[in-house]
Order: sequence, then structure tokens, then C-alpha cells
Amino acid sequence: MSSRIKISPSILSANFSKLGEEIVLLDKAGADYIHVDVMDGHFVPNITIGPEVVKKLRPCTKKIFDVHLMISPVDKYIKSFSDAGADIITFHPEATPNIDKTIKLIRDQGKKVGISLKPKSNIELIKDHIKKIDLILIMSVEPGFGGQKFMPEVLPKLKELKKIITEKKLTIDLEIDGGINFENCQAAKEAGANILVSGSTIFKENNGNLKKNIELLRTN
Repeated sequence: MSSRIKISPSILSANFSKLGEEIVLLDKAGADYIHVDVMDGHFVPNITIGPEVVKKLRPCTKKIFDVHLMISPVDKYIKSFSDAGADIITFHPEATPNIDKTIKLIRDQGKKVGISLKPKSNIELIKDHIKKIDLILIMSVEPGFGGQKFMPEVLPKLKELKKIITEKKLTIDLEIDGGINFENCQAAKEAGANILVSGSTIFKENNGNLKKNIELLRTN
């Protein structure tokens, strides 16, 4: 796991009428990853974008597409998002009847594997699979909508996962997503996160100065 903090701006907060341009600007502003939230209106109560949009956005940047699938059943969409240009594919354990099979499906596409835990999802759901994945995404809001308030009660879960990863000497990124801003980003880092997902803060603070906001989240 890299010690440098990576910033993965969520395009959920971008201007959807000019999404390609927004991604180019994020690239120039120093984003490490581009976080793509995929919602189906079923697993979570909202609908966002599908593989076709990801495919159209792919030529806009060479940055890593960090694709978070909040969809169920998840398996039948993995190839579509992989073909569209996802680099990391993250799914929820509750969205599949067979976690190992889903991990294998993503691996077979040559992609990195992430598993996401909702605020109330227990670490026990993924403990047996931790050695087979590249990333754990801790949700610090209930998934489904952008702009929600950060839930500090997820930080102990992050600390526990960091402890497990360190003890087992694993190379796994710990990502946090949900209400991350300049006030709470330090607490998230101290709890073990090395990738911060942020939408509203990056796009709206300091009059939308993307470069400044990305750097503040990284260094605060």
C-alpha cells in the first residue's frame, strides 16, 4: 500500500452536461483516480450511469477509472464495465451470492478487485476474502446519493481493517467515500485510509478550484 495519499474525485458531483470536459480538468488538476459511482435504482435508491457512458469517457484521461458498482446482481455487468475501461471494479458483498466467483470474474478481466462495505456492513463479510482483493472501500455515508454528511462511526472499522492488513503484511488499498471534506480528511487518514473519494468538496469549495481542493484534501 502506497504511503502517498491518493485522491479519487467522484464524478457524481460533476456537471453531467459536460462530463468529458470535467474529467479532463480533474486530470490536469492532479487527481490520482477518477471515481465512477454506478447505481441501479435497485441495490441503492438512485440511478446514475452505465457502461456506455464509461466507454465514452475513457478517452478523456489515462488516469485510473475507479468504478464502484452499487448494483445487484453484479456479476452480469462486470464484463461490460471492464470492456468500457474500468481499471478497478469494486462491488458490495451483499450484491452477489458468491463473493469468490465475483472476485474471479473481475480477475479474469485483468482488473483490480475492490470490495465495499456500507456503514452497517460487518468486516466479517469480507474477512475470508481479504487476501484475494486489492482494495477495500469503506462507505462513510449510506450509498445512493451524493452530498451526504460524513459518518465518523465508520472510522473504527477502518482502523480494524488497517490493523488486519498490517498484521497479515498485505498490499491492500483502504479507500473511504462519503462526505469527505477538509475537516474530516485527516481523521480518515489517521484511521488508515490512503485513498480519499470526494465529490462536493472537490467541485464546490474555493469557487470550484479543483487543483487547490485536491491538494488540500491530500495534505490537510
